[in-house]
Amino acid sequence: MSVVPTSPVIERGTAASRIAAIAVAVIIVLLAIAPQFLSAGAVDRMTALFVYVILAAMWNALAGFGGLVSVGQQVFFGLGAYFAIRLADAGLNPFLALFASGIVVGAVSWPLSLFMLKLRNGEFAIGMWVIAALTHLLVNLDRLVQGETGTSLISLNVYDASIRRVTIYWLALASMTTLLAVLFGLLRGSTGAAIRAIRDNEDAAASVGVRVTGTKRLLFVLAAFGIGIAGALWLATSITFQPKTYFNVQWTAYMIFMVLVGGIGTFEGAILGAVVFFLIETWFGGAGVWYLVGLGATAVLFSLFLPRGLWGTIEERFGLRLLPVGYRVKLPGNPAAPADDAPAARQTTPHQEKA
Repeated sequence: MSVVPTSPVIERGTAASRIAAIAVAVIIVLLAIAPQFLSAGAVDRMTALFVYVILAAMWNALAGFGGLVSVGQQVFFGLGAYFAIRLADAGLNPFLALFASGIVVGAVSWPLSLFMLKLRNGEFAIGMWVIAALTHLLVNLDRLVQGETGTSLISLNVYDASIRRVTIYWLALASMTTLLAVLFGLLRGSTGAAIRAIRDNEDAAASVGVRVTGTKRLLFVLAAFGIGIAGALWLATSITFQPKTYFNVQWTAYMIFMVLVGGIGTFEGAILGAVVFFLIETWFGGAGVWYLVGLGATAVLFSLFLPRGLWGTIEERFGLRLLPVGYRVKLPGNPAAPADDAPAARQTTPHQEKA
């Protein structure tokens, strides 16, 4: 005879999340050996998918979990590619330069955060866009870049094309896995609780002892570092660097689209959104301007009819949580219902992931 709970249940890990953890490990192993069975074109496309996941996860961490909505994250994407060019030109191994550039971008973002984080809401969003535009202009002044003519990461050309392609694939996979693991661990700890508290009410969080500025700065720098790595990896796949391409606001638009479609404020949503965007680009990317029109229309439809995105809606409807980063309070429901039934899930607060 089962015991019917009469008080709220606090949970984080579930049977589904434990199975998901095993599945994630298996998927990573399969992805690591996949280049042996994939064509050259497929390897390049999978590398692009890993970059998209990084971009979506970093923007979701900043805006979805931290409440720092930015439309200027392309500044870090462009700087990641630019510093990789600069470091390689200085004699550093090009593959090492890809990661070193991410570190440099993170270092640059630290002083930038000192005044940018004083801005709130729309001021912060537009302020980041202005910083991106100014940085674009400054990079154009570098004689190595030659303005909008651009330059190339020519030091990569000394490697055999097949070896270079697979190496970049593995570096992108390793970067994606590491960044997601770091972000997952951060959000599951006390810092993650502080991040979500700041998102929900910054003043209230400060009143209970949360280090608001320090926590926001940590999230800001982490997002910059991750997006910088993504920019460097994208450069490695294309070789050519043109400032107007890498500092284009379309990169932030893509990040917003992926997170909006997948589910803002959910860890799984950013990954799902990146996969959806990747599939749309693969199937319809050659449609020219209609491809961009379709992306915009899709974003509007999701905003109107699925404001919580695909994963947010699934989580709300079925109570499914594969990679939970916070605790959830479940009120007593139907005694016969399973632990993760939909009625119980709908009794949770609007933000499913709680501190």
